[in-house]
Amino acid sequence: MPKTFDFFYDLGSPYSYLASTQLPGIEKRTHSKARLLPITLGGLRKVTGHQLPPPQQLKYMSEDTGRWAEQYGVPMRIPEAYPVSTILALRACIAAERMNKGEEAMKALFHAHWAQGEDISRAEVVEAALSRAGLPGRELVAATQEEEIKDALRRNTDLALARGVFGVPMLFVGDRSFWGNDRLHFAEAELRRQQ
Repeated sequence: MPKTFDFFYDLGSPYSYLASTQLPGIEKRTHSKARLLPITLGGLRKVTGHQLPPPQQLKYMSEDTGRWAEQYGVPMRIPEAYPVSTILALRACIAAERMNKGEEAMKALFHAHWAQGEDISRAEVVEAALSRAGLPGRELVAATQEEEIKDALRRNTDLALARGVFGVPMLFVGDRSFWGNDRLHFAEAELRRQQ
């Protein structure tokens, strides 16, 4: 069985999107598998006291994420509606995980939001993005209202807080944490070290 590592993310984080595009390569090179853990960055912020970035940082972030996207060879577009609530879309990822399709849902929704600039706070956008990826979009959006799914997202966020997550993306290799898209090479090195 391959070694696993944890990937905490929020679909509203452009750096989570960029990092997610690199997971397949890390998995292949290290013979490991990412355990995908969607969390609410807003829930983290409430507890940790982090605020939304000021306009100057958002402008820089737009330029910086563009550079990373170019380096990775992936599409990147800051959505007109940003930031938006990602709770519905995150719940859809958890619902998809019940079908062992969490990775596909995550990729589809990241692509819709960060490559196509779509507003993933809207149920019809989430449904369409999932359906385009060959997933049962309507069924997954309906499942976002189930208490079991809502509770699972809260548990993931609580787990993140308990493990010391203060932002996303954050990867854990065992007990060692690596925060940010620009720390992926350190996480990969740790996976190799632990082999």
